[in-house]
Amino acid sequence: MIKRFLQATSLCLLTQAGMVMADNHERFKDVKIASAQVSEGLYMLTGAGGNMAVSIGKNGTYLVDDQFAPLSERILTAIKDLGGDVPKFLLNTHWHGDHTGGNENFGKQGSIIVAHDNVRERMSSNQFIKAFNRKVEPAPEAALPVITFGEGVNFHWNGDVLRVRHQPNAHTDTDSFVQFKAANVIHTGDLYFAGMYPFIDASSGGSITGVIAAADQILEVADVNTKIIPGHGKLSNKAELAEYRDMLKLVESRISKMIAEGKTRLQIVEAKPTADLDEKWGGGFMKPDKWVSIVYDGLN
Repeated sequence: MIKRFLQATSLCLLTQAGMVMADNHERFKDVKIASAQVSEGLYMLTGAGGNMAVSIGKNGTYLVDDQFAPLSERILTAIKDLGGDVPKFLLNTHWHGDHTGGNENFGKQGSIIVAHDNVRERMSSNQFIKAFNRKVEPAPEAALPVITFGEGVNFHWNGDVLRVRHQPNAHTDTDSFVQFKAANVIHTGDLYFAGMYPFIDASSGGSITGVIAAADQILEVADVNTKIIPGHGKLSNKAELAEYRDMLKLVESRISKMIAEGKTRLQIVEAKPTADLDEKWGGGFMKPDKWVSIVYDGLN
């Protein structure tokens, strides 16, 4: 089970980084969309890509993120099996393809795509993910958010208030998290990778400092009973998010100190500043040396 989880996580992150094309149907032929109830009418969906959330109720279906285009039919089938339908609203937590790859398919079926201003800006222009030396072409018009916001937006939906809040320069410069207030559930997008080192896209405006600030914001609105859907990894909670935040602060402190001492990226990587943390956090896609160099890029 652990091996399968790590393999799935690696695939999710590889695709996020743009190293697997969204239209590669062969890559996704065996992917199954699984659902788990998180609260009344609210579910976490998993497959190959970022974790999704779906709210189903009297107002209709509201979907958070949508993985990859070849999975759209399977995602919709899973939603219908839960009693939902084509989402009326589709929220993108940020611009990466494993969270927005199904936009065009859902948009053409009538879903209203919502995201931060920077999501539309990045999706509608050429992008380059430096960490993986990968160019990303502009998305088609039908895949772009049609409603965008600056600091945040609220949805009054299915008997709940969904508070969406932007977190600047964190995983990217496009990130938002959504709090389902009555359900006491938070979907963090890629502001949180549960149980593993996160990918931080410095070429898209991300930095470890921003991820720490975002974790602090989420922890402020969470309580001991809050269920947290991370961008990647298992369903989580406030205590686990706090532990993740503390790990990030420790890594930031160590690498910032070495940068201030004038050490180069290579010297910092070779010094293994996360050696005592790697057993717990280094089992995901971001291996320690790559993780340290990505943190360095966002701080230097």
